[in-house]
Amino acid sequence: MTTQPSARDRILAAYEDLLINDGPRAATLDAVAAAAGVSKGGLLYHFKSKEALRDGLLEKMAELAAVDFDQMATDPEGSASYYVRTSVFGGTTFDKTIVAAMRLAQGDDSTVRTAFSAVHATWYGLILADVGDPAVARAIMLLGDGLYYNAALFGLPSLPAHDAGPDGGVDVAALLAVVARMRS
Repeated sequence: MTTQPSARDRILAAYEDLLINDGPRAATLDAVAAAAGVSKGGLLYHFKSKEALRDGLLEKMAELAAVDFDQMATDPEGSASYYVRTSVFGGTTFDKTIVAAMRLAQGDDSTVRTAFSAVHATWYGLILADVGDPAVARAIMLLGDGLYYNAALFGLPSLPAHDAGPDGGVDVAALLAVVARMRS
């Protein structure tokens, strides 16, 4: 038996969808309530304002990031390999939340940029602890960020090594080999 998401979770999911598909201007309280299938009063019960919705989204991102940090820190192949492997956009709940928050970060909201800075600082710290060299850690971060950006923006697939090529497919195994060489 599956449980239905709470009204609060439906509201946050609707907010994410509106941010991703239509942008921050379209994510009005009325639009979020309608997309979530709740009354505006129901939305306001959980989130008193657009700022409260933003804060709810950032809280969700922080919770999902904490799980990601734990997985990254304990990955048997190391934090650097984990970061690159998971930087291929997979449509996960975490991916969706990050993309929605990125849409907000494009505006003037320093709260969102501060939240992203904290997540990136933790990823960087884990990678640095793994590779031991700040320049290599930064290069790995940029490699992963570039993968994520390209996959999210262009929908580039992750392909087996023999299939990847100039059509835009990403050979993650080859990139992981580059990460291994960067470590040495």
